[in-house]
Order: sequence, then structure tokens, then C-alpha cells
Amino acid sequence: MSGRYDEAEQEIRRGLERDPDHALLKASLADLYLRQGRLAEGRILVEEVLAQDPQHPQALAIMGDILLKQRLSGEALECYRQAFNRDPRPYIVLKVVRALKEMGDYPEALQELEKVLVINPGNVPFLKEKALLLNRLKRYDEALEIYEKLRVLAPNDSFVHKEILRLRGRDRPQDQVLNDLQKVVGMDSKRDDAQMHGLLAEKLKGVGQVREAAAEYGAAAHLEPKNLYFIKQQGFCFYRLKKYGETIHSLSEVFKRDPSDYFVRSALEKSFEAEGNLKGLLDLLEETLHLHPDQKSLLGKIKRIRKRLDASSLERA
Repeated sequence: MSGRYDEAEQEIRRGLERDPDHALLKASLADLYLRQGRLAEGRILVEEVLAQDPQHPQALAIMGDILLKQRLSGEALECYRQAFNRDPRPYIVLKVVRALKEMGDYPEALQELEKVLVINPGNVPFLKEKALLLNRLKRYDEALEIYEKLRVLAPNDSFVHKEILRLRGRDRPQDQVLNDLQKVVGMDSKRDDAQMHGLLAEKLKGVGQVREAAAEYGAAAHLEPKNLYFIKQQGFCFYRLKKYGETIHSLSEVFKRDPSDYFVRSALEKSFEAEGNLKGLLDLLEETLHLHPDQKSLLGKIKRIRKRLDASSLERA
């Protein structure tokens, strides 16, 4: 993947050498940086585009994506709305919906979705988003109905199959659901299905079988290594088991990708403390700040840890 990113970056940069002010190329490079988690570099490029054209729709949409990654949902929503005013295409509506979802405004997000679904009722990404929102609103029967429709439209989508099983099992005894899931995951056709392993892990964790849940989340992460959710959940399982070395191993990569996640950061800090490894925590924070220079909140923690390490060194001397 990194090789493809490098190749794409070189191609875009060659274009910018020929035309340094090409707005679309700059926006495309910013989008590439965003996909790699290089938010600060992406933002600089987007701001250059917006300085030339404050209503450039692609730049506004990418700026919204950057702000959403930084948990600034309200500001992201404003960027998406401005982008939509210039370019009223469905993909921007989906971004508006996701910003509203992050803000917890599920009813308005549903209203936005319906604007597209009225015109195109078979739009799979919008139907999936609608089902997620209905879940958040605890309208489970309606969510199940959407997923049943999606199973026909996207028969190979393992996430859809997983959600159907999860929702169908809501009113059944937990031990029966767990037993059935274990049988499903043991089937040849589902053994390599990351979503099924993830659902089994969720159910195991729910009944207190945390060690077994960690193993299933690990299996899911192995099958879908780009899915940070599985790695994160495995890390939280290790944390509950007080296996702090394994917690650090799992959550460090998640933290480097998304340092704004308070729960991941808190679990990591406590795990490093429990291991007596302040230097390791300092190294992780410094590496993460280098990757995300916009995360200024890390600076205070870095300074405090340096002071503690310096004081410890003086005591030993």
C-alpha cells in the first residue's frame, strides 16, 4: 500500500512541477496525505487551494474530512455544506451525514439520507449508513429490514451478514446466540470471515469471556489488518486482563493513526505506567507528534514525562 501511495504522490508532484498552482492536483495530493494520516501536510495544501478559491468544492470536502478526523465535527459539517452548495453530488451528502452522526444528530442525518434515497432507493452506501443510524436510534426492526434489503443488493458484503445475525439474535438467550455463532465461525465458508470473528468476539466479551474475545478480535484483525476497530478492541481486552505489554503492542499502532482517541491514549498511558516504562511512553508520544504535528495537546504530556524522567535520573545519580 505504501508503495502505491509513493507512486501516486510522485505522479501528482510531477504534475505540480509543470503547473504549481493547479488546484485539482493540490487537492488530490491533500487527499492522498489524508489517506495516510498526514493531516498537517494535507491541510497546508487545502488551505493553499482555498486561498485561491474559497468555495472550491473538493478542497472544502477534504478540509471537512481533516476536521472530522480531528473530532471537530461542527466545523467539518460547515465545510461539507459549503462544498455541497457548489457541487451537490451524493458523495458530499454522505459526508454531511457522517458529520451529523458524529455530532449525535441522528434524526437530521436520516433526513439528509432520505433526500438521496428518494431518488435512488438502491444506493448501497446510503442504505448502509441509514441502517447504522437506525441502530443508533434503537430502531432495530427497521435497521434489520434495511440489512435484509442490502443482502440482496450486496450479497458478498460480510458486514451486512454480520449485522443481520446480530440483530436477529437480540431477543434470543445469550448462550444460544454464542453457541450458534461459534458454529458459524467454525464453518469452512466463514472461517476466514473477519466480521464473523468480530461479532463472536463482541458476544464473548459481553458474557465476560474476555480472554477468548481477545483471541477472536486477533483473528479478525489478522484477516482485516487495515481495520483498526478489531485491533483496538483486542487492545481493550488485553487491558481488562491486565496484560499491559500486549495492550501496548495492540493500541500503539491505533494511537499513531488516531491520537485524538482519548480512551486509547488513557489505556496506553496506564499500561506504560504499570510496566514502569515511561521512556517507552515518551517515545510513542514523540513519534505520534511527529506524525501529527497538529496534535498540540501531546506537547504538555511530553514535557511532563520528560520532567519525571529527568527527576528520576537525578535521584539515581
